Amino acid sequence: MATKFETFLTTKKIDNRRLVAASIELEKLRPEDRAVKLAQRQARKKDVKRVAGSPKPRTGKAISAATINREFAGITISGPTKQRLLRAVNHILEQRKLAVVALGDLFEAPRKAAE
Repeated sequence: MATKFETFLTTKKIDNRRLVAASIELEKLRPEDRAVKLAQRQARKKDVKRVAGSPKPRTGKAISAATINREFAGITISGPTKQRLLRAVNHILEQRKLAVVALGDLFEAPRKAAE
């Protein structure tokens, strides 16, 4: 049985390698991200929680082919990983001038434990 994510990729004809390449480019740290992280480290030394008005930097962690294969197999992946997958898919869809999708369009809702 194919997952919701896998069927979406096949219907939109998005290749896994293209998805990985897009994620690498999107999540790559840039000089402004490094400057934000430096400011955060310096603020921690001064016991300040967060620098006011500073944007959140990129993580620098791209998705891999193994991550995509885990999602195809139906193995649970974390929320931040789902967000990275969503950003990469939306980037490809924007390049093709298609409508962007929401997180619920790609992944099943988490199942609640039986009470």
